[in-house]
Amino acid sequence: MISGVFLENFVQALVAGLLVGAIYGLMCVGLGLIFGVMRVVNFAQGDFMMLGMYFTLYVVSGLGALAFLGPAAAPVAAALLAGPVLFAAGWAVHRLLLARITGTRAAAGTDIGQAQLILTLGIALILENGGLIAFGSTPQTVHTPLSWSAWQIPLLYNPAAVLFINKARGIACLVSVTIGAALYWFIARTPLGKALRAAADNPQAATYMGIDVDRAYGLAFGIGSGITAIAGGLVAMYYPFQPYVGFDFVIIMYAGVVLGGMGSILGAFWGGMTIGLVQQLATLVLPLQLQNAAIFVVFLLIVQLWPQGLFGRSGERA
Repeated sequence: MISGVFLENFVQALVAGLLVGAIYGLMCVGLGLIFGVMRVVNFAQGDFMMLGMYFTLYVVSGLGALAFLGPAAAPVAAALLAGPVLFAAGWAVHRLLLARITGTRAAAGTDIGQAQLILTLGIALILENGGLIAFGSTPQTVHTPLSWSAWQIPLLYNPAAVLFINKARGIACLVSVTIGAALYWFIARTPLGKALRAAADNPQAATYMGIDVDRAYGLAFGIGSGITAIAGGLVAMYYPFQPYVGFDFVIIMYAGVVLGGMGSILGAFWGGMTIGLVQQLATLVLPLQLQNAAIFVVFLLIVQLWPQGLFGRSGERA
């Protein structure tokens, strides 16, 4: 009986880890693209995710612009719309601020790493405090019937045992996997994706080949911001949020990117998936408060054994 209960709990935690991990993977892909192409450590990535959450909330609850889709489909559609909107915002931030210390406009031969860190940290603080002024500190969530309903799947080994899959997390997982796969295909197969990879591998050579490196960096920053905003909109369907929620997730994003291999888009997704699995499976043996501790214990072990990350290769950029 005890083993049967443990097996049921294990299967439930495993599935929950896969669902949560897919969304973490999408977040990590956005950050991984920015770092892989631009080599910029973006502290504001979590705050672009926060903006995606509030965009989804106000489109669904405030404007009611997607009410015709119904209460179940409207939040998902709003989360997808957050992508293009935050792409434009990310592109504008790069053009107005980051472009001055990255790409061909940066001074040749100077160390701009510290300037990048300070600038992205400043952007993060502005977005967080601006969000506090604009949205208030009260935790919010996107109300949808998906978040309080679940699919019930009987487990074969015991007819009385049932696997519960939250519908909001299940749909968010499917959307995350689809977008992650589409982005990977875009980077690997399209001419624009190959231009981004060229700008990542050797900006000077890419410039000689006629590639506008500054434009490539702007596109990478915008796409990365938009992808993470979509992930934020999906998370908002089941996770309460406030203007400082980005800090809770940016640590997970960086851990996932490093685990998967710095600069690897596919590795970033699997790094996020690994974190989701560890986080949920840890609940079987550890208190809820120690979930993140388990993540970083596994993180340190993997980094010690594979310094390049689980799926990274030396010199891989995108």
